[in-house]
Amino acid sequence: MIILTTKSKNKKSKLFSSDSLATISLLISFIVMAIFFTSQSEFFFTSTNFANLARTLAVVGISSIGMTLVLITAGVDLSVGSVAALSGVLASMFWLELNIPLPISSLLALLTGALVGLINGLIITVLKINPLITTLASFSIIRGLAFVISDGQTNMLNNQGFYFIGRGNILGIPFSLLVMIVLYFIFFIILRYTSFGRNLFAIGASPEMSRLAGINVDKHLLISYTVTAFLAAFAGLIIASQLGSSAPRAATGLEFTVITAVVLGGTSLAGGKGTLIGTLIGVIILRVLNNGLVLMEVSSFYQEVARGVVLLLALSFDQIRSGFLHLRRERT
Repeated sequence: MIILTTKSKNKKSKLFSSDSLATISLLISFIVMAIFFTSQSEFFFTSTNFANLARTLAVVGISSIGMTLVLITAGVDLSVGSVAALSGVLASMFWLELNIPLPISSLLALLTGALVGLINGLIITVLKINPLITTLASFSIIRGLAFVISDGQTNMLNNQGFYFIGRGNILGIPFSLLVMIVLYFIFFIILRYTSFGRNLFAIGASPEMSRLAGINVDKHLLISYTVTAFLAAFAGLIIASQLGSSAPRAATGLEFTVITAVVLGGTSLAGGKGTLIGTLIGVIILRVLNNGLVLMEVSSFYQEVARGVVLLLALSFDQIRSGFLHLRRERT
C-alpha cells in the first residue's frame, strides 16, 4: 500500500509540475488564439494558410533551439539575428565572387556562424565578460560586417538546389519544417537523457556548485554558444533560400522574437529551467499571432506593439514563476 501511494503521489506531482502546468496553459492560449482568429478571418482556418504558417516556423523555431540551451545556462545570445544575416551574405559572396560551389559556400557560412558562437563563448568564459554585453557587442559587430562584406547590397541567389532548403517540399511538407522537427527531436533527447543536457540545467542553477561537482562549466558554455550561432546561421540560409537573395538587413529583430518565444515557452531567464516542448509551443503561438494579425489587416506598427506586449508578458510570467518556485522551495 505504501508503494502504491508513493507511486500515485509521484504521478500526481509530475502531472501538476510547473513545467506541465506551463505547457497546458500555453496550449489553452494557443487554442483560444486560434478560435479568435478563425472568427475574425475566413482565411485563417484554411489549408493554404496552414501551409504558409508551416513555412514560417523553421527560421524562428531552429534559432529558438539554441537560445533555449543558452538561457538554461543563465546566459543569453543577442547576436543570432546578425549571425543569420551574415550567413546568407557569406554564402552568396563565396558563390558569386569566389566561384565556390554553392553547397560548399553554404557549409562555409555555417562554419563561420559556429566560429562566431565559439568566439562569444571564449569571451564569456575566458575574459569573464557578461553574456548580455558580449553578445550585444557581437550583435553590432557581426551586423556591421554583413554590411561591409556585401557593400550594403542585396545579392540574388538563383539556384534551384538552394531554393529547396527554404521552399522545397517532401510529401507535401516543407523541407525546412522537417529539418526543424528532426532538430527538436535530437536536442530534446540531448537535454533530457544525456549528461550534457543535465549539466546545462545544473550550470544554470548554480555554476559554482557545478564546478565543485566536477562539471567543466566553460566547456559546456562554449558548446552551447557555438551550437546557438550554428543554428542561427542555418536559419539565415533558410531565409536566403526563401527570399532567393541575401541581404545584410535580413533577420532584423530575430533575436527578440526568439527570446520571446523561448521565455514564453517556460524557459527561465534566471537559468536552470526550460523545455524544448514549451519552446516549440511558444514559437507556434508567436507565428500564429503574427499570421492572424496580418490576416486581420492590422497595421504593422500595431503588430510591433503586440510583439512588445507579448515579450513583456512573457518576462512577467517568468518572474512570477521564479518567485513561485522560490516560495515553494522555502516551504519545503
